[in-house]
Amino acid sequence: MAVKIRLKRMGKKRQPSYRIVVVEAASKRDGKTIDEIGHFNPLSEPEEIQLDIEAALEWLRRGAQPTPAARRLLSRMGVMKAFHEERFGRGAPEATAETPQAEEPGEEG
Repeated sequence: MAVKIRLKRMGKKRQPSYRIVVVEAASKRDGKTIDEIGHFNPLSEPEEIQLDIEAALEWLRRGAQPTPAARRLLSRMGVMKAFHEERFGRGAPEATAETPQAEEPGEEG
């Protein structure tokens, strides 16, 4: 079963708000959800994003794939960065920090 993290539209005409939900990939946009992990209101000033970060990380660990819109919201909240660091480590050490810089042949003091 492929699982997606995506937005489910709520609200009235011309007044959208969205729930950030985990659903089976084949389900409809507003169909049955597996889990609700947050909500997003684009009309408030500033935009309101409420997200259960631990639940989002747990679903990403299980293999849920976020849609592009959901990925942008997860990135704003720092979830994608935390997931990347958890999965791949804090990043490779920079080569310039570990190896000494060689002097240029023409530059002598």
